[in-house]
Amino acid sequence: MAITVNESVDSREFTDGKSATLTYIIQGTDSEDSAMSELKTEAPATFQSMARQSTSVEPVYIEEGNSDRCVWKGTARYAYVAIQTTPPATGDSLLSFDTGGGTQHITQSLQTISKNAPPDETAPDFNGAIGVTQDSVEGVDITVPIYHFSQTHYLPAENVNNTYIGTLFRLTGKVNNGDFKGLNAGEGLFLGASGSKRGDADWEITFRFAGSPSRTGIVIGDIEPFDKDGWDYMWVLYEDAEDTAANTIVKRPVAAYVEKVYERANYADLGIGT
Repeated sequence: MAITVNESVDSREFTDGKSATLTYIIQGTDSEDSAMSELKTEAPATFQSMARQSTSVEPVYIEEGNSDRCVWKGTARYAYVAIQTTPPATGDSLLSFDTGGGTQHITQSLQTISKNAPPDETAPDFNGAIGVTQDSVEGVDITVPIYHFSQTHYLPAENVNNTYIGTLFRLTGKVNNGDFKGLNAGEGLFLGASGSKRGDADWEITFRFAGSPSRTGIVIGDIEPFDKDGWDYMWVLYEDAEDTAANTIVKRPVAAYVEKVYERANYADLGIGT
């Protein structure tokens, strides 16, 4: 009798995305080696995009000298295999980013869409001030564009020494003074770096940044339009003023200030290009 291998009725135990098991009934041999060989021939190399990891056989009924009556249970196990990638070489770089934004407290709107008041009354005009009370302008928290990104570079070991690490330390918290990775001067903020040595060949260093867009032609109330670089800070001075139409005292913007709060630096000193 020739050796036969048939998939059993209780085969195909399958966990999606993880593993699978196929079981077989093997007949016609009293040799474990022959049963295993035939199982490997019959069981597919892949199943549901999973690679075969192992095969095994165990005797169900063995009658020595009568191979026709011998029965084996064969099992083939499958699993997803992670794709092996070549490690980055010295000089390579990897980019990751997040444009999820950040939160900023503002006291001035871009535009007052409507002013509403009871009949025969006029709503006070605050020239875009938000959340005005008798004593202050409370403002509101909004989501603003913040571009977080990091770059991992693999730098030659001879390039990374105490002097270079000190440079990274001193550049942390500084804003770019020239174009850098698609950001104009004033729009990039260096958040620091972390690194470790890979053997004796090179260093794996991750550089972290945040980007904030610059604004031009900012209009606040009756103040002349002005510009602001990305990481400069803007604030507005309010004073009491009379709104003759509403016959009341209101808070109105009388001056806007752009403050430099981060030092500028040359990002070329990071040694990762611009």
